[in-house]
Amino acid sequence: MQVIRDGLVAAAEQAEGQDLTFELGDIQMEFTVELRKELKGGGKVKAWVLEAGADATRMSAKTHRVAFTLKPKDSRTGDPWKVGNKSQGSIDGFGSR
Repeated sequence: MQVIRDGLVAAAEQAEGQDLTFELGDIQMEFTVELRKELKGGGKVKAWVLEAGADATRMSAKTHRVAFTLKPKDSRTGDPWKVGNKSQGSIDGFGSR
């Protein structure tokens, strides 16, 4: 969570002085976690240059999906957080000249 928060704050700082602001919408996060359990057994016999061996492995795995949604808000006002500065934007630089 801290990495996401740091990225949003850095974006807001970089946008300072720009005429265009963005209101942040919902941030959807999804992770997949796999838990594995592995049992392994084996035996080995070696004589001179002759080698014989056997291995057996048993594994079980469970996959869990974790999903959540973040709604960035200004901690002072409770309003949706905006990235940019407070000045009025201009569209003078858009379009053909």
